[in-house]
Amino acid sequence: MRKLKNSELDRLSLEDFKSAKKTPLIIVLDNIRSLNNIGSVFRTSDAFLIKKIYLCGITATPPHKDIHKTALGSTDTVDWEYAEDTLSLVKKLQNEGVKLTAIEQTEAAIMLNDFIPEPDTTYAIIMGNEVKGVQQDVVSASDTVIEIPQYGTKHSLNISVSCGVVLWDLFCKLNSLKN
Repeated sequence: MRKLKNSELDRLSLEDFKSAKKTPLIIVLDNIRSLNNIGSVFRTSDAFLIKKIYLCGITATPPHKDIHKTALGSTDTVDWEYAEDTLSLVKKLQNEGVKLTAIEQTEAAIMLNDFIPEPDTTYAIIMGNEVKGVQQDVVSASDTVIEIPQYGTKHSLNISVSCGVVLWDLFCKLNSLKN
C-alpha cells in the first residue's frame, strides 16, 4: 500500500474553503493558555469545516509564531474572532439561537456517545482552560454539558485532544442527520 502525496489528497483551496458549506459548529475557547493548543484547535477546525472559532479572555490570537507552528495556515482558513468576556459572548450566541454546549465534567453531563444533536441547529462547543476548565458561570449558562467518557486513571484529556474527539464525533453525527 502506497502513502498518498499531499498533491493527491484533493484538498480545498483557500477560496473554496471560504465558500464551502460549513459544519454548524462554533468553537469557543475559554481562557486557553497554550499557544500550541490554540493552533491545534484551528487545524482540527479546518479539517471539519467548522463555522467559526471565538478566542476568549487570555486566549492568544493570531498572528503568533507558536500558534502558526501547529495551525499550519488554518488561521487563514477558519473564521475567528476575539471576545474579551466568555460569558457575554455565550449569552450573545444564545440570543442568536445557537445551542451552548460546554465540554466539562458536571453532575448532569451527557456522555458524548449518548449525545444526539438536533437537526438544523448550530452548536457552540465551549472548551475550557487547561487547569480550571470551563468557567462555572459559563457552564451554568450552557444549554448542555457533554463529557468525554474516560476509563483510565487521569481526570482529563488535553484540550487539543478533547477538541478533536468532540469535533469528529459531532461531525459524524451531524452528517448522518443529512441522510
